[in-house]
Amino acid sequence: MTKPSKRKILVTSALPYANGAIHLGHMLEHIQTDVWVRFQKMRGHDCHYVCADDTHGAPIMLAAEKQGITPEQLIERVKSEHLADFSGFHIGYDNYYSTNSPENKHFAEHIYKTLKADGKIVSRTIEQLFDPEKLMFLPDRFVKGECPKCGAKDQYGDNCEVCGATYNPTELKNPYSAVSGATPVLKTSEHFFFRLGECVDFLKGWTGGSSKRADGVSQPHLQPESLNKMNEWIEGGLQDWDISRDAPYFGFEIPDAPGKYFYVWLDAPIGYMASFKNLCERSGIDFDDYFRADSDAELYHFIGKDILYFHALFWPAMLKYAGYRAPTGVFAHGFLTVDGQKMSKSRGTFITAKSYLDCGLNPEWMRYYIAGKLNGRIEDIDLSLSDFVARVNSDVVGKYVNIASRAAGFITKRFGGQLAANVEDETRLLGNIANEAENIAAAFEAREYAKALREIMAIADIINGYVDANKPWDLAKQEGQDARLHEVCSVLINAFRLLTIYLKPVLPKLAESVEVFLNIEPLQWADAQQLLLNHHIKPYQHLMQRIDPVLIDKLIEANKQSMETQAPTAAANYEPLADTIKIDDFAKLDLRVGKVLACNFVEGSDKLLQFSVDLGFETRNIFSGIRAAYQEPEKLVGRKVIVVANLAERKMRFGVSQGMIVCASGVEDGSGLFLLDADDGAEPGMRIG
Repeated sequence: MTKPSKRKILVTSALPYANGAIHLGHMLEHIQTDVWVRFQKMRGHDCHYVCADDTHGAPIMLAAEKQGITPEQLIERVKSEHLADFSGFHIGYDNYYSTNSPENKHFAEHIYKTLKADGKIVSRTIEQLFDPEKLMFLPDRFVKGECPKCGAKDQYGDNCEVCGATYNPTELKNPYSAVSGATPVLKTSEHFFFRLGECVDFLKGWTGGSSKRADGVSQPHLQPESLNKMNEWIEGGLQDWDISRDAPYFGFEIPDAPGKYFYVWLDAPIGYMASFKNLCERSGIDFDDYFRADSDAELYHFIGKDILYFHALFWPAMLKYAGYRAPTGVFAHGFLTVDGQKMSKSRGTFITAKSYLDCGLNPEWMRYYIAGKLNGRIEDIDLSLSDFVARVNSDVVGKYVNIASRAAGFITKRFGGQLAANVEDETRLLGNIANEAENIAAAFEAREYAKALREIMAIADIINGYVDANKPWDLAKQEGQDARLHEVCSVLINAFRLLTIYLKPVLPKLAESVEVFLNIEPLQWADAQQLLLNHHIKPYQHLMQRIDPVLIDKLIEANKQSMETQAPTAAANYEPLADTIKIDDFAKLDLRVGKVLACNFVEGSDKLLQFSVDLGFETRNIFSGIRAAYQEPEKLVGRKVIVVANLAERKMRFGVSQGMIVCASGVEDGSGLFLLDADDGAEPGMRIG
């Protein structure tokens, strides 16, 4: 095996927002990144992994205000919570920092001033909705009202969750502030814009281009799916990007512009630079070696597909025209579902990292399972809880750990813990395993973790076949077979060591335990070319237990409970009371009991379910935007629901909706939609009121 050329690599994960708990969706990305970083370090490269909390913006300011603390106190507390969660899953950052830092302020101001001097910043007056009670301009998601397209109530200021329409917040009917409940007014304000459209030529070249690594490999800047999406956006015309917000706002004030602040998405990616600068100052690393325009270092960002636009268009353009280098690669991944559905608090599958750890589940079980689902493409992956139990128990415990447990006892009891001096009869087997190092390395390099783990487990199957063929437990009972027993068990320990090298990026803590057991220095990738002979190992200690399915039930229940205990503090999610009405107004509503005859997904919509509802006197076709909360529509058949029966029919592109099904709502993630039931005895067609 030729020694790979040494590379200088800087790696980041997307910055978690400092206003919520870390859940398994976050962990997917940070596990993916951590595995890649650990692999690169095992290969001997200079690889640094930095991250930070994303701490600025109106939501942080408002959340701190509701809790009666300062934004600084809030983000400091959340940072410690986030870091504890990530550390619990063995995410090995070289630095975890905050975007509310002096380094980030310095770089944000420097980049802004450089872009402004280059003519890439322009100011103009815009019109926005303003909360007259809170005295603040309202971000799109802080304005709610009636959809201008379909009339659905309580929709956000940027898109309708019922009909899927997109619009400007100023187009909402009967808008209200989600902060105070007040009716917003239109007000003008000067804003600053980054002229992204002037960067088109550069972006066309960068998005479709590649960079040469130190080992001579050409690295595409984007995955094929990302490139296709960027081409669509570029061809559709790039608009100027609003990079400013008005006071009150928690963030960095724009130089020479009192009362104007950098929009959080401007300084958030700059936080990568700030976190790395902080590491450099403490570790003696040359920052410029990694960020100057002609740097030969590699810069990689691991992100979710939902923030690709910022990382593949805004960020490279900002860096380029501020005099810095652009990324070597932006690696996007898909979302995480649980048991085939969006994570749900009501079902207990919106699983937080803390609850997973608190329930006593080993974090490396989840690291292995997620890695076994990941590849280099932008695909959503599913956490099947039953498959999770079966896969980990079969692969990690049954195939891998079991190899050591079946051989180590004989080495300790019969041979004083000493491995054989040679295993000449089995060098071919071990040589074949060692020869797979480069194939597995190529899979890890390409982020094809699922492929790597399939190959590793195929090797484990071969080794277990060797165990069954040689039956060390039988050899131990036969006279004159000590030498053969010694050789077989030494082969198994060496094979186990090779598997540990290959699995170490995924299972770092288990690998540490193996290194202690084998009495060896920390394993590196190049160690696959050596055998462990005439070497003393320590007595075998149990390395990993199987997953008890009871723990999964405990985990689901814990997350249901966490939703319930958090509910009283979520007063901010409750909408203000509507205007007072008289009984005559209420009497205009004809609410009827209906029975669901059929319920199906609507092809082409990720929001709607299509109901066929028996109203006693007729059957109605009704579309309802509650798909996020009910991912198994067939289970709604037979339910008695409440229908607004005298609502005017509404033509939609999927058909005509003949009424509205009444739901309770109030939780912003979409899982807080609940159908209202009629009591036993109520029959279809009965009027409510």
